[in-house]
Amino acid sequence: MIAFTTPELSALGLAVFLHIALMVLFAVRANMELPSSYTMGPRDDEPPVPLSVTTARLRRAMNNSFESLILFTPAVLLVVLTRQTSALTLSLCGVFLVARLLYIPAYAFGWVPWRSLIWGVGLLATLAILVIGLI
Repeated sequence: MIAFTTPELSALGLAVFLHIALMVLFAVRANMELPSSYTMGPRDDEPPVPLSVTTARLRRAMNNSFESLILFTPAVLLVVLTRQTSALTLSLCGVFLVARLLYIPAYAFGWVPWRSLIWGVGLLATLAILVIGLI
């Protein structure tokens, strides 16, 4: 088996770490706000008390993070497997990471219209990586 890595794959790993950090942030806040009987149970029903605005936003940001990883992962794998990596693809990975990092406080604190603009920058970086991998 040939072992190799690229900076783009490292960026993918960092994106996964960022997502895990967001999951932990949400989980800690949710566990502080909800009774343990709910958080440790099957969660078949809605929570007995609503989440705070910020924690609810973090949950939505976390769900969005899953969605962004679903797109970013195959784009990065495509450029690596087709040997299309370059300074440009590495820069685009950096743009994606910075956008995802900024997206968390933008969503949590309701930065309008910045949250949507930051999301768009991350999506455009992903699309550009994908196009490079296809050409």
